[in-house]
Amino acid sequence: MTAERTEVVTTTDLVVGGMTCAACVTRVEKRLAKIEGVSATVNLATGRARVLHPAYVTSGDLVAVVERAGYRAEVPAPPEPARDRAPAEPAEGAPGGEEVRRLVITAVLSVPVLVLSMAPALQFRNWQWLCFVLAAPVAVWGSLPFHTRAVRGLRHAAATMDTLVSLGVVASFSWSAYALFLGGAGDPGMRMPFSLLPSAGGGVAHIYLEAAVGVPLFVLTGRFLESRARRGTGEALHSLADLAAKDVTVREDGHERSVPIGQLRVGQEFVVRPGERVATDGVVSSGGSAVDLSLVTGESEPVEVGPGQAVIGGAVNAGGLLLVRATAVGADTQLARITHMVTEAQAGKARAQRLADTVAGVFVPVVLALAVTVLGFWLGAGADPQAAVTACVAVLVVACPCALGLATPTALLTATGRGAQLGLLVSGPRALETLRHVDTVVLDKTGTLTTGHMTVARVTAVPDGVGPERALWLAAAVEQGSEHPLGRAVVAYHRQESYGRPPGEVSDFRATAGIGVTGVVEGHRVEVCAAGADLHPSLDRALAEAEAAAHTPVLVRVDGADQALIALGDVLRPGSYRAVDRLRRLGVEPVLATGDREATASRVAAALGITDVHAHCSPEDKARLVRELRAQGRRVAVIGDGVNDAGALAGADLGIAMGSGTDVAIGAADVTLVRGDIEAVADAVELARRTLGTIRANLVWAFGYNVVTVPLAAVGMLNPMVAAAAMSMSSVMVVANSLRLRTWRPAPQSHRAGTGSRARGTGR
Repeated sequence: MTAERTEVVTTTDLVVGGMTCAACVTRVEKRLAKIEGVSATVNLATGRARVLHPAYVTSGDLVAVVERAGYRAEVPAPPEPARDRAPAEPAEGAPGGEEVRRLVITAVLSVPVLVLSMAPALQFRNWQWLCFVLAAPVAVWGSLPFHTRAVRGLRHAAATMDTLVSLGVVASFSWSAYALFLGGAGDPGMRMPFSLLPSAGGGVAHIYLEAAVGVPLFVLTGRFLESRARRGTGEALHSLADLAAKDVTVREDGHERSVPIGQLRVGQEFVVRPGERVATDGVVSSGGSAVDLSLVTGESEPVEVGPGQAVIGGAVNAGGLLLVRATAVGADTQLARITHMVTEAQAGKARAQRLADTVAGVFVPVVLALAVTVLGFWLGAGADPQAAVTACVAVLVVACPCALGLATPTALLTATGRGAQLGLLVSGPRALETLRHVDTVVLDKTGTLTTGHMTVARVTAVPDGVGPERALWLAAAVEQGSEHPLGRAVVAYHRQESYGRPPGEVSDFRATAGIGVTGVVEGHRVEVCAAGADLHPSLDRALAEAEAAAHTPVLVRVDGADQALIALGDVLRPGSYRAVDRLRRLGVEPVLATGDREATASRVAAALGITDVHAHCSPEDKARLVRELRAQGRRVAVIGDGVNDAGALAGADLGIAMGSGTDVAIGAADVTLVRGDIEAVADAVELARRTLGTIRANLVWAFGYNVVTVPLAAVGMLNPMVAAAAMSMSSVMVVANSLRLRTWRPAPQSHRAGTGSRARGTGR
């Protein structure tokens, strides 16, 4: 029974509150993983957990486990349209409400204590007692969130960053109280010099009220700045969500009415006036305009659209009046899929972050043990008790696992959001890591290097056959069900040349990837397939001419007999040459694999400077080529846009799909180029390398900071207040470094232009 129940795996997202460092992340993941069949990935930057679990484990069970671990958890509410959302309550540690008030009051009370403690010339009679009165609320109320979470963790046998901060504040304040009441520091005329290095001696116990207020002040300030910066890392995702329209003007029976976007249905027609956003994905029914896709796909130039052409929800109508028929609504729209893919990508973890989380899981207990060891060592060595306490407190305060937990997710949040703005959708950390190391790219031709906007150049029929017009009519009838650019070109050409005569009805339609299509039209078996070597003699010359012109020859057979040869032409995508050149400069070798004939493939390869060419490739051949390249030790990416590319995409180290391609290709890919610009491949490689470089820098800082500062604190060379400031700024610096990715830009547009002169007719 149990084996049957675990077959169905469900994904549940949880919003987890109360996490403050990477140790919290590790604790939540381990607690959830104790349930049989459950695995979880927790993201500190977003405060979310992605949980994979058997269907019989309910979301309530998951919430209960997280709460028993000492944290808050809930299942997030379904997303609402951006303009319908009420202002959200600030998340844990977010810069709002009670947290801001706590920070302000703590600062007001702490500043006089810091000034008097650090400036001996300002110390008046009984100054230390005034500082004590001001410091007491800070040590108790100002530090209450740290104390509360530390006690909560203690009840659950867990130690986190809050445990270290709480112990540091309690130790500093307790020692100061002892010194004031019992150690002689309460004498009215007492003066205390300040030094960045801890000092002791003189017969009078020193007070550390500046540490007792400085630790919570600097930590609260650091988390305030950190939370503001972390909100900035997800800004791109918020901007995508805000593109969704709230209302739409629907036209029915000649009348217009405004309805909420949620009531729009597939097939309904809606109006898009100049300056308005397209409410959802659709096809233009009437009108013409230029639409700005920059916020959706990263396409910088407005795109002209007219009747029969597709438009994307979220695009801005820059010109005329459009009447659009909805083809997708809600979660099925391209904008919704983009937003979902970015969200999914941000839920993952890079390999380096998993190492950091493993370290963070034992970090706090190790620091606590080290602090106790330092205290015992100094006391055992005969040192002054206050010097021992100072070193112990400094070790507690300076250690910082927060930066370890933020190193990867903040960079990933920023990079995936920035990529989405530029029309690059990355499925997750694994894709970024693989993309960075790719050294070989297998390129499809039609729809990838070429525009895929094929057109019929010539129709040649055999003598005494059905004739060119009927051959075209029969081919268009069968190709109506095809998704391939060649098939769409045949149908479009027939529509243009037939003066309104529709293609015939087809039955028993079958499509064979990489070969062609077949069906029955008016009782005749019609095949439209790649032209082979064994042709009707009258078609040999037409075949040679098509190849000489770099056209793709397609054979039309009726009831098993050759009837006509259709030559179709295509042109290179603007930027294809530049894209191949940039890939080579990045150390990535391009390989062309196409189902076309040798002559056509060679012409395209020569135009782009590609030397490794594989023609006559079936889907199985492409998949085999990928396996062979990987067996040679290469890290292979495959770029394609059709059903015949899906096997190779899935079998490669990394699959890259053109956004204009089929859903099968996009579903099998790790990276999607939404804007359909082949040069975006090089942009994606550069973004991946920049992101992984940022993550490495973050982790080097996070590990290096602790490697340097903890020993300094242990040997008594860090004042606890300075340690608190350093600890707080370490997390801020990690987040700030990640935020630099928000300004990353690919190669200048001027570098992308100028390839039009190289565009020429090509085959498939």
